[in-house]
Amino acid sequence: MTRAEFPLLSGFLYEAIFIPEGAAPPPRTVLLSPPLRDYVAGFGSRRDDRALVAEAAGRVVGAVWVRCGAGFGRVAEGVPELAVALDPACRGRGVGTRLLRAMLRSLADEGYPAVSLSVQKANPAVRLYRRLGFRVVREHPEEYVMVCVLA
Repeated sequence: MTRAEFPLLSGFLYEAIFIPEGAAPPPRTVLLSPPLRDYVAGFGSRRDDRALVAEAAGRVVGAVWVRCGAGFGRVAEGVPELAVALDPACRGRGVGTRLLRAMLRSLADEGYPAVSLSVQKANPAVRLYRRLGFRVVREHPEEYVMVCVLA
């Protein structure tokens, strides 16, 4: 991801919000809440900020990014938390899997011991994360915190 593309992360963060079937999507202003804002505010300014994108037909259709902070899936100092999202029209085509695998390889190559994420239990992406080696380390009533050990 180029620095010029960093502003796209807000839109992808909105797409990363799991909306159960039949539920109304939240207003975009939800991105202004401190817990969500931390995933994208000032992206690129922290030492551990990393992002990759998927492109199709000359436009960015997906993103995966990590940063160390105080997000919902934080597990330990030095373990970045991951977020991933795709344009809805690109879901179910393996794009997210390729993005995630590329990020996991990159983080392992850079010496990170692990990466974490939070995901709603009802989100079908839980199956993908399990296939890629993520394991539940903490459970809340509606979400999992998962970790993939990289070393």
